[in-house]
Amino acid sequence: MATTNDLKNGMVLNLEGQLWSVVEFQHVKPGKGPAFVRTKLKSVMTGKTVDKTFNAGTKVETSNVDKRTMQYLYKDGNDFVFMDGKTYDQLHVSETVVGSAADYMLENQEAIVATHEGSPLYVELPASVVLEITYTEPGLQGDRSTGGTKPATLETGAQIAVPLFLESGTKVKVDTRDGSYLGRVS
Repeated sequence: MATTNDLKNGMVLNLEGQLWSVVEFQHVKPGKGPAFVRTKLKSVMTGKTVDKTFNAGTKVETSNVDKRTMQYLYKDGNDFVFMDGKTYDQLHVSETVVGSAADYMLENQEAIVATHEGSPLYVELPASVVLEITYTEPGLQGDRSTGGTKPATLETGAQIAVPLFLESGTKVKVDTRDGSYLGRVS
């Protein structure tokens, strides 16, 4: 337990059985009335952001979320297997927890796995990854100067939109948050 006066960015609170991460907070002392704390909280599970106000000094329950850098090994049925590089412990993470991150994960890639009391909460990838295009339609002559895009399949099986001049076998940098094309990698 902690009070609202102890809040820090990144701290995880347990409110009504759900885990919320403190994105930002502000102590407010109005000229009239009691002090309060205005916070912006992000749901650990869904990523939804809400604003919440607490009276100053109110007790809130904190939770310990363990974030570790782990290596993705392989997919086993519906689970993704991650390994801790220091202890060599393996952790099975379900498809639902990994979510859209599975579209940009290659074997032996590092990711941050957040756990709470031993159960995985979410998998966080780097902001961008380099992947190879395995299939895309050939661009037509004369299309190179236009700003159009075409669909391309990546080595992980995910599909993204790329410029018309790119061909199969090209390595591209992809934003893991929204799946957008960031550039070609030589």
